[in-house]
Amino acid sequence: MYFQLLPENVETDHMVWLFQDLHRHYRRKVIVVWDRWSVHRSAASYFEKHRPDWFEFEWLPAYSPELNPVEQCWNHTKYADLPNFIPDDLDDLENAISESMLEQHDDQVLLNSFFKHAKLPL
Repeated sequence: MYFQLLPENVETDHMVWLFQDLHRHYRRKVIVVWDRWSVHRSAASYFEKHRPDWFEFEWLPAYSPELNPVEQCWNHTKYADLPNFIPDDLDDLENAISESMLEQHDDQVLLNSFFKHAKLPL
């Protein structure tokens, strides 16, 4: 699992930067499964034109959050790790979310359960 939190709304440039970083990290072709958010579509278009051998994009059907394992990551953060959490400020919230996501990153059983919930084979 690879994620980034931003202090502003995500734009295409953010996604391009994230994917360049992802490419540097993995150094091989990566299959990206995405929902059809406009920022995702424009970033995919950029990489298909400029770096066609870096990523392969697979698209979830429109309006299908139940098929998106990432939704389960956020559900786990909100309802298992941080229920009733009241942050002191935005930095406190960011730290708590990052800690939750990093713990998920290391828990392959949990991550596999998100795919099973979405009924997506690995």
